[in-house]
Amino acid sequence: MDVYVRPVMLPCAGVYQFDLPMPKIEFFFDCSSPWTYLAFVQIQQLVSAEHITWRPFLVGGVFNTINPSVYENRANPVPAKQRYYAKDLQDWAAYVGVTIGAPPVFPVNSVKVMRGAFVADEHNLLVPYANAVFEAYWTHLQDISDTQVIAQILQAVGLEAGEFFAKIESSDYKQRLRDNTEELMQRGGFGSPTIFVDDTDMYFGNDRIQLLAGKLD
Repeated sequence: MDVYVRPVMLPCAGVYQFDLPMPKIEFFFDCSSPWTYLAFVQIQQLVSAEHITWRPFLVGGVFNTINPSVYENRANPVPAKQRYYAKDLQDWAAYVGVTIGAPPVFPVNSVKVMRGAFVADEHNLLVPYANAVFEAYWTHLQDISDTQVIAQILQAVGLEAGEFFAKIESSDYKQRLRDNTEELMQRGGFGSPTIFVDDTDMYFGNDRIQLLAGKLD
Protein backbone atom coordinates (compact mmCIF):
# COMPACT_ATOMS: atom_id res chain seq x y z
CA MET A 1 0.00 0.00 0.00
CA ASP A 2 1.30 3.46 -0.86
CA VAL A 3 1.89 5.80 2.05
CA TYR A 4 2.62 9.45 2.51
CA VAL A 5 4.91 10.80 5.18
CA ARG A 6 3.91 14.03 6.89
CA PRO A 7 5.95 15.90 9.53
CA VAL A 8 4.12 16.53 12.79
CA MET A 9 5.30 18.92 15.49
CA LEU A 10 4.90 17.57 19.01
CA PRO A 11 5.48 19.76 22.09
CA CYS A 12 9.10 19.66 23.21
CA ALA A 13 9.78 16.69 20.97
CA GLY A 14 10.84 18.20 17.66
CA VAL A 15 9.60 17.00 14.30
CA TYR A 16 8.45 13.42 13.87
CA GLN A 17 7.21 11.49 10.89
CA PHE A 18 4.55 8.81 10.59
CA ASP A 19 2.95 6.78 7.83
CA LEU A 20 -0.71 6.73 6.84
CA PRO A 21 -2.62 5.02 4.02
CA MET A 22 -2.16 7.11 0.90
CA PRO A 23 -5.36 8.66 -0.51
CA LYS A 24 -5.68 9.63 -4.16
CA ILE A 25 -4.86 13.34 -4.56
CA GLU A 26 -5.46 15.26 -7.79
CA PHE A 27 -4.30 18.85 -8.31
CA PHE A 28 -6.05 20.67 -11.16
CA PHE A 29 -4.05 23.76 -12.03
CA ASP A 30 -3.44 26.62 -14.45
CA CYS A 31 -0.21 28.59 -14.07
CA SER A 32 -1.95 31.88 -14.89
CA SER A 33 -3.35 32.03 -11.34
CA PRO A 34 -1.25 33.48 -8.48
CA TRP A 35 -3.30 31.59 -5.90
CA THR A 36 -2.48 28.39 -7.75
CA TYR A 37 1.22 29.21 -7.48
CA LEU A 38 0.82 29.48 -3.71
CA ALA A 39 -1.12 26.22 -3.52
CA PHE A 40 1.36 24.46 -5.82
CA VAL A 41 4.18 25.22 -3.38
CA GLN A 42 2.19 24.48 -0.24
CA ILE A 43 0.72 21.14 -1.29
CA GLN A 44 4.25 19.81 -1.90
CA GLN A 45 5.11 20.73 1.67
CA LEU A 46 2.23 18.52 2.76
CA VAL A 47 2.46 15.60 0.33
CA SER A 48 5.41 14.43 -1.75
CA ALA A 49 5.04 15.48 -5.37
CA GLU A 50 5.21 11.89 -6.61
CA HIS A 51 2.03 11.09 -4.68
CA ILE A 52 0.06 13.86 -6.44
CA THR A 53 -1.71 13.41 -9.76
CA TRP A 54 -1.09 16.70 -11.56
CA ARG A 55 -4.00 17.75 -13.81
CA PRO A 56 -3.24 20.71 -16.13
CA PHE A 57 -6.32 22.49 -17.45
CA LEU A 58 -7.33 25.84 -18.97
CA VAL A 59 -9.00 28.05 -16.41
CA GLY A 60 -10.14 30.52 -19.06
CA GLY A 61 -12.22 27.76 -20.60
CA VAL A 62 -13.91 27.21 -17.25
CA PHE A 63 -14.60 30.93 -16.80
CA ASN A 64 -16.04 31.16 -20.31
CA THR A 65 -18.31 28.19 -19.81
CA ILE A 66 -19.58 28.23 -16.22
CA ASN A 67 -17.98 31.06 -14.23
CA PRO A 68 -18.31 34.38 -16.13
CA SER A 69 -18.59 36.24 -12.81
CA VAL A 70 -14.78 36.44 -12.85
CA TYR A 71 -14.93 38.69 -15.91
CA GLU A 72 -17.73 40.74 -14.42
CA ASN A 73 -15.66 41.38 -11.28
CA ARG A 74 -12.68 42.45 -13.39
CA ALA A 75 -14.83 44.83 -15.43
CA ASN A 76 -16.49 46.35 -12.35
CA PRO A 77 -14.06 45.99 -9.45
CA VAL A 78 -14.90 47.08 -5.91
CA PRO A 79 -11.98 49.42 -4.99
CA ALA A 80 -11.86 48.48 -1.30
CA LYS A 81 -11.98 44.79 -2.15
CA GLN A 82 -9.24 45.21 -4.78
CA ARG A 83 -6.96 46.95 -2.28
CA TYR A 84 -7.46 44.16 0.21
CA TYR A 85 -6.99 41.53 -2.49
CA ALA A 86 -3.55 42.98 -3.29
CA LYS A 87 -2.57 43.02 0.40
CA ASP A 88 -3.89 39.51 0.97
CA LEU A 89 -1.94 38.15 -1.99
CA GLN A 90 1.30 39.69 -0.73
CA ASP A 91 0.67 38.40 2.79
CA TRP A 92 0.23 34.90 1.41
CA ALA A 93 3.31 35.22 -0.81
CA ALA A 94 5.42 36.21 2.20
CA TYR A 95 3.97 33.36 4.24
CA VAL A 96 4.67 30.76 1.55
CA GLY A 97 8.07 32.24 0.64
CA VAL A 98 7.58 33.18 -3.00
CA THR A 99 7.64 36.49 -4.87
CA ILE A 100 4.45 37.47 -6.68
CA GLY A 101 4.36 40.68 -8.68
CA ALA A 102 1.94 42.29 -11.12
CA PRO A 103 2.61 41.00 -14.65
CA PRO A 104 2.04 43.69 -17.30
CA VAL A 105 0.24 41.08 -19.41
CA PHE A 106 -2.79 40.06 -17.35
CA PRO A 107 -4.80 38.02 -17.88
CA VAL A 108 -2.46 35.95 -19.98
CA ASN A 109 -3.21 33.29 -22.57
CA SER A 110 -1.80 30.20 -20.88
CA VAL A 111 -2.93 27.63 -23.42
CA LYS A 112 0.56 26.87 -24.80
CA VAL A 113 2.25 26.41 -21.45
CA MET A 114 -0.63 24.34 -20.11
CA ARG A 115 -0.58 22.02 -23.13
CA GLY A 116 3.16 21.88 -22.57
CA ALA A 117 2.65 20.51 -19.08
CA PHE A 118 1.69 17.20 -20.68
CA VAL A 119 4.97 17.16 -22.58
CA ALA A 120 6.90 17.91 -19.39
CA ASP A 121 5.04 15.13 -17.59
CA GLU A 122 6.13 12.63 -20.24
CA HIS A 123 9.72 13.47 -19.32
CA ASN A 124 9.08 13.37 -15.55
CA LEU A 125 9.68 17.12 -15.45
CA LEU A 126 6.19 18.43 -14.75
CA VAL A 127 6.95 19.86 -11.30
CA PRO A 128 10.13 21.76 -12.28
CA TYR A 129 8.46 22.86 -15.51
CA ALA A 130 5.34 24.18 -13.76
CA ASN A 131 7.47 25.88 -11.13
CA ALA A 132 9.52 27.57 -13.87
CA VAL A 133 6.34 28.77 -15.59
CA PHE A 134 4.96 30.15 -12.32
CA GLU A 135 8.24 31.95 -11.60
CA ALA A 136 8.55 33.33 -15.13
CA TYR A 137 5.10 34.87 -14.97
CA TRP A 138 4.55 35.83 -11.34
CA THR A 139 8.10 36.52 -10.15
CA HIS A 140 9.90 37.70 -13.30
CA LEU A 141 6.72 39.18 -14.85
CA GLN A 142 7.34 37.66 -18.27
CA ASP A 143 4.66 36.96 -20.87
CA ILE A 144 4.29 33.17 -20.74
CA SER A 145 2.30 33.20 -23.98
CA ASP A 146 5.42 34.41 -25.81
CA THR A 147 7.35 31.72 -27.67
CA GLN A 148 10.76 33.13 -26.71
CA VAL A 149 9.83 33.15 -23.02
CA ILE A 150 8.61 29.58 -23.28
CA ALA A 151 11.85 28.58 -25.04
CA GLN A 152 13.83 30.00 -22.11
CA ILE A 153 11.74 27.96 -19.69
CA LEU A 154 12.36 24.81 -21.72
CA GLN A 155 16.09 25.40 -21.73
CA ALA A 156 16.10 25.95 -17.97
CA VAL A 157 14.30 22.67 -17.20
CA GLY A 158 15.91 20.54 -19.90
CA LEU A 159 13.10 20.07 -22.41
CA GLU A 160 13.82 19.97 -26.15
CA ALA A 161 12.11 22.88 -27.86
CA GLY A 162 11.45 21.21 -31.22
CA GLU A 163 9.57 18.31 -29.66
CA PHE A 164 7.72 20.58 -27.26
CA PHE A 165 6.39 23.07 -29.81
CA ALA A 166 5.46 20.34 -32.29
CA LYS A 167 3.48 18.42 -29.71
CA ILE A 168 1.56 21.36 -28.25
CA GLU A 169 0.27 22.22 -31.73
CA SER A 170 -0.92 18.68 -32.36
CA SER A 171 -4.56 17.67 -32.02
CA ASP A 172 -3.71 15.11 -29.33
CA TYR A 173 -2.28 17.62 -26.87
CA LYS A 174 -4.98 20.16 -27.58
CA GLN A 175 -7.57 17.49 -26.81
CA ARG A 176 -5.85 16.46 -23.58
CA LEU A 177 -6.16 19.99 -22.25
CA ARG A 178 -9.78 20.23 -23.36
CA ASP A 179 -10.54 16.88 -21.73
CA ASN A 180 -9.08 17.92 -18.36
CA THR A 181 -10.92 21.24 -18.51
CA GLU A 182 -14.23 19.54 -19.28
CA GLU A 183 -13.67 16.90 -16.63
CA LEU A 184 -13.05 19.51 -13.95
CA MET A 185 -16.35 21.21 -14.73
CA GLN A 186 -18.22 17.92 -14.81
CA ARG A 187 -16.87 17.12 -11.35
CA GLY A 188 -18.04 20.44 -9.91
CA GLY A 189 -14.91 22.56 -10.29
CA PHE A 190 -15.08 26.22 -11.27
CA GLY A 191 -11.54 27.60 -10.98
CA SER A 192 -7.87 27.06 -10.17
CA PRO A 193 -6.54 25.46 -8.07
CA THR A 194 -8.97 22.64 -7.45
CA ILE A 195 -7.93 19.60 -5.44
CA PHE A 196 -9.74 16.29 -5.17
CA VAL A 197 -9.15 13.65 -2.51
CA ASP A 198 -10.33 10.17 -3.45
CA ASP A 199 -12.23 11.45 -6.51
CA THR A 200 -15.14 13.28 -4.86
CA ASP A 201 -13.86 15.32 -1.89
CA MET A 202 -13.18 18.73 -3.51
CA TYR A 203 -11.14 21.67 -2.18
CA PHE A 204 -10.91 24.97 -4.06
CA GLY A 205 -8.29 27.65 -3.49
CA ASN A 206 -4.93 28.14 -1.88
CA ASP A 207 -6.43 28.80 1.55
CA ARG A 208 -7.99 25.32 1.62
CA ILE A 209 -4.61 23.62 1.91
CA GLN A 210 -5.00 23.75 5.69
CA LEU A 211 -8.34 21.95 5.41
CA LEU A 212 -6.67 19.37 3.18
CA ALA A 213 -3.99 18.89 5.85
CA GLY A 214 -6.71 18.27 8.43
CA LYS A 215 -8.35 15.75 6.13
CA LEU A 216 -5.10 13.84 5.76
CA ASP A 217 -4.36 13.93 9.49
